[in-house]
Amino acid sequence: MPQTARPGDVLADRYRLVDLLSESSGGLFWRAHDRVLERHVALHVIDADDERAPGLIEAARRSATVLDRRVLRVLDAERLEGVCYVVNEWGSGASLDILLATGGPLAPRKAAWLVGEVADAVATSHAAGVSHGRLVPENVLVERTGQVKVIGMCVDAALHGLPTDGTATDVVDLAGLLYAALTGRWAGVSPSAVPAAPQEHGHVLRPRQVRAGVPRPLDALCEALLNPYAARRDLLDVTTARGVAAYLEDFVGDPTGMPEALAAMIPALHRPTTIVLPPVPEVLPHEREPDPAPRPDDQPDDQADPQPEDQPEDQPGPTSPRAELPTEAGLPIFDDEADDVTWLERRTDPVPPPPPFEEPPSRPLFAPEPADGAPVRRPRVEVLHGDAGPHAGGGGGGAPGDPSYWPWDDGDGRGTGSALPAVGEETEQLEPVPGRRWMRLAIILALCAAVLVATVVGVNLGRGRGPLGTGSQDPPRDASPSARALSAVPVRGVTDLDPQGGDGEENPDLVPLAADADPATAWRTATYEQQLGPGGLKTGVGIVLDLGSPQEVSEVGLTLVGAPTEVSVYVSDTEPTAVRDLTLAGSDTLEERGRVELEEPTTARYVVVWLTSLPAVDGGYRGEVAEVVVRG
Repeated sequence: MPQTARPGDVLADRYRLVDLLSESSGGLFWRAHDRVLERHVALHVIDADDERAPGLIEAARRSATVLDRRVLRVLDAERLEGVCYVVNEWGSGASLDILLATGGPLAPRKAAWLVGEVADAVATSHAAGVSHGRLVPENVLVERTGQVKVIGMCVDAALHGLPTDGTATDVVDLAGLLYAALTGRWAGVSPSAVPAAPQEHGHVLRPRQVRAGVPRPLDALCEALLNPYAARRDLLDVTTARGVAAYLEDFVGDPTGMPEALAAMIPALHRPTTIVLPPVPEVLPHEREPDPAPRPDDQPDDQADPQPEDQPEDQPGPTSPRAELPTEAGLPIFDDEADDVTWLERRTDPVPPPPPFEEPPSRPLFAPEPADGAPVRRPRVEVLHGDAGPHAGGGGGGAPGDPSYWPWDDGDGRGTGSALPAVGEETEQLEPVPGRRWMRLAIILALCAAVLVATVVGVNLGRGRGPLGTGSQDPPRDASPSARALSAVPVRGVTDLDPQGGDGEENPDLVPLAADADPATAWRTATYEQQLGPGGLKTGVGIVLDLGSPQEVSEVGLTLVGAPTEVSVYVSDTEPTAVRDLTLAGSDTLEERGRVELEEPTTARYVVVWLTSLPAVDGGYRGEVAEVVVRG
């Protein structure tokens, strides 16, 4: 293809090629720049003598008649300069196949709204007599604002050599788009790079068999369109794109917030980024400042470096580099009275050392004796409870260690601040503290009682009896379940219980995983948009455990996924089909691990684990039971 092989070439003296986006079957897909209208466009180019060229021009003319805001329009088509090209609007965002590859399958309402937008746009084109011909995830674009655009209306099929007049193919591909959005697998008729959907006996598996939590209305729509001979044709108005759009619109309800939710899923690589460069400082030309002349007192004359004879005087010598001084910052001091500003600078003189500490004056431990030989301290007599205290004695001026020594003497025979009488004064008998004898007696009696009880308990335990001698240490038969050891009761079978569902089933193929002794596998409910309860779609869902024969049941242990989960337990001798006629045996709100104790041990064959409140997950509410154990 002359003049269209490299970026920068100009086609038809108008479209400058920018990026080569893809190349297949001899066709090139470019991002180009329209030099006349100053905008980016999408450019499909093939050889002018290619057998697809007449069909491509005709498809472009037919596509230009479709007027819908969700269809990228054809702007130009021509055979010129040895090539055949078609110019389309340029859309910014990410295609559905990229969203599925980076973020995984979509939530049910998001998937239904996206495919509903595509179906409504295709229904408009069908009304104009134009079919797309290749509705694959690569041709569904989610713009940066969350709006949905259809790429390659009638043109992409002509480029791939596919028929461009098949409306039935578009309807089946719409179901394939819904299947891909829900499961990440492609089940449509047209070829796509998305991994194919799994099949069994020549039929595509239902979305609920590939991914848990797919709502039944969406599962039934895919089954009716992808497996028309195996599905029940209960949905009569799904043979046209308009019928598919109306069905999905009824399922979604209020679409508020859907575009914003899809825009948040666009990978960062496909989002617009604003790069802000820092301002470039203005560099002014300046001259190098001359080095300061050395002062005479910097160094002695005999140590100064001699100046080479062949070196000019205005250049510093190699042995005298310019000294680098540290940067110093000053602190401004504002004078309000003088309206002046001074700067607090580093002081030049050294800080004087602190004054030395003064030695405290020495004080003798004992005062010296007076020169006249008078005694410094006088004898004291201390009377406690009528007896002579340790300081009783006679004589004068006792020394330390002497029983008559008393250091706090005030010179008149009384100690400073002492309440004890001196010798010769009348003493008063001190009264004992009231109640002290009774307190000591009570402590002694309590210790004796504790020793007696410990002796009795030790003797009873040594004889194999209870602490109080009541016989065996095993709890009585009528003790609570938590007071005696419980054993696990084997579970012979597990079935799901969904009496309020449309078909009475709640993921029956996953129910055996709830009692397979493997916490890594779990039975899960459908994902509900509203919480269970009186205000929700259902009051509860659950599973039925068959014990094979009547067994004593005391508690049910559960390992759950997510929290919190409200669980009720019912027991029955006959296989239950609902819980409204059963008697509640116990209930509790559990975290990821817990148990529901029955109010009293009950003998029954069937145990119903009934979930009445589910944990919140992405897109609604869903409960999961990883393991259930019946103990009795």
